[in-house]
Amino acid sequence: MKLVKCLPELQYHSDALCGACQRGKIVKIILKPKNIFSTFRPLELLHIDLFGPVKTTSINGKKYGLVIVDNYNMWTWVKFLKMKNEAYNAFNTFYK
Repeated sequence: MKLVKCLPELQYHSDALCGACQRGKIVKIILKPKNIFSTFRPLELLHIDLFGPVKTTSINGKKYGLVIVDNYNMWTWVKFLKMKNEAYNAFNTFYK
């Protein structure tokens, strides 16, 4: 059924992909999770991230956050900071 006059009929193949689409569909092999622990006691390996400034400040005017994750048991601590340069002191008190 022709809906618009004077337009040529196009043959559409849904299984045909352009080169960019084919490259985009290539999936890499996902690394398998390890069955052994890389750490043997708590606080041996920490993952630390400092983020901010955030748009909405807290009641105390803190705009930054320091996230500490323990690799052994995946516990997470978040320390909120007013300034970015407070990160070392916050980590030092956490460490002690």
